[in-house]
Amino acid sequence: MPIYEFKCLKCNEYFEILFTSSKDTAELKCNKCDSQEIERVLSSTNFSVNSSGSAGASAQTRNCSSGSCSTFDIPGPR
Repeated sequence: MPIYEFKCLKCNEYFEILFTSSKDTAELKCNKCDSQEIERVLSSTNFSVNSSGSAGASAQTRNCSSGSCSTFDIPGPR
């Protein structure tokens, strides 16, 4: 069930729409001002890496000028 995130170009409100199947349809309008002037935005994601590495991902942490920095190697196409 994909969740898509949108931004209203009129009032700058962000909102999400959940689709339960690929055949779902939804009226794409802002929940706040009812404008249909919207754009789809790239949502932020979370990825959890456990210490056993069973997800196939790894993390490397090092000191940077801003504190500590981490680099994540996540399996999948590049």
